[in-house]
Amino acid sequence: MQVASINPAQRMIIESFAATKDEQELNDLMDMLRDFYANRLKREMQRLWDNGSFDQQRLDALAQEHNRTPYKK
Repeated sequence: MQVASINPAQRMIIESFAATKDEQELNDLMDMLRDFYANRLKREMQRLWDNGSFDQQRLDALAQEHNRTPYKK
């Protein structure tokens, strides 16, 4: 079995979560991470929109797709 090593960012996140004092602090930290990734996604979507890789036609097509995992029958 191969053991994966963690990178500096992963280590910092683990240490940050380990240092939380209570549930509110944990929730605050989780909110910060969610905000970070939401902002990163917004920037990437804006970049794709600006360079023409993503447009209203593609957005409309995605809205019509059924992307849920099918239930087992």
